[in-house]
Amino acid sequence: MSVRVCSFESRRCQEMATLIAKFGGEPTVAPSMREIPLEENTHAINFAERIIQGEIDTVLFMTGVGARTLFEAIQKQRDWKSFHQELDRRVIIVRGPKPVPVLKEAKIHIDYRAPEPNTWREILEMLDSESIPLQNQEIAVQEYGRPNLEFYSGLEQRGAKVYPVPVYLWDFPEDVEPLYEAVRLAVNNPFDLVMFTSANQVDNVLEAAEKIGMRENLLNALKQSTIASIGPTCSDRLREFGIPVAMEPSHPKMAHLIREAIELVQNSQTEP
Repeated sequence: MSVRVCSFESRRCQEMATLIAKFGGEPTVAPSMREIPLEENTHAINFAERIIQGEIDTVLFMTGVGARTLFEAIQKQRDWKSFHQELDRRVIIVRGPKPVPVLKEAKIHIDYRAPEPNTWREILEMLDSESIPLQNQEIAVQEYGRPNLEFYSGLEQRGAKVYPVPVYLWDFPEDVEPLYEAVRLAVNNPFDLVMFTSANQVDNVLEAAEKIGMRENLLNALKQSTIASIGPTCSDRLREFGIPVAMEPSHPKMAHLIREAIELVQNSQTEP
């Protein structure tokens, strides 16, 4: 029996559709987000100046796309050599694997890397287990999407002074109709499986449903589907809206998510 699968993946939508079909699903992939770099990124320039002046002790890179966007903005408007030299003297932390190649390409060392599933909770646990000094330390956090106030509170409780560095914002895709159509499909005939790969994705999907007057209908429909989440941060956002999460993959990677989620649904379909 075929598994009807809906995904709201944007950046890797074609790969998502291919993998869903490969693992036995019938894909509906509707991009839900578009990354918008801040037009006049004064945050990036201020960050660069503070690094050069020695005012920041630790830098935390949360995403690869964000790190690259930040570096490109600084290269266009400031002395990259001075910035690079000073940044490489700081304590550098990465949330997960995606910032790693960006920093290696820029020849910036990495001191610490949070373990899987690479959420802010693992960052705090790593800071504690490694006894990384935070008292009266200025820590710059490259943000992605909405600021994580709970994470910032955890850093401040450990004595740190948090300096947020927003890099890009989220908007809807230029063509939003496929997203609206996916919402209508989910409401009229709930999917067997719905997959979410980021917390921001959850926000955009529900906002899109609101725009076409189907938010409550969608929330009810999602409770009739098996919901798969890429990891704890995304799961927390889903649960905030009362959406039950059936599974997270063994590793927070797209292929693991798709294969394991489809297997879960297929096994439930064959149970007597």
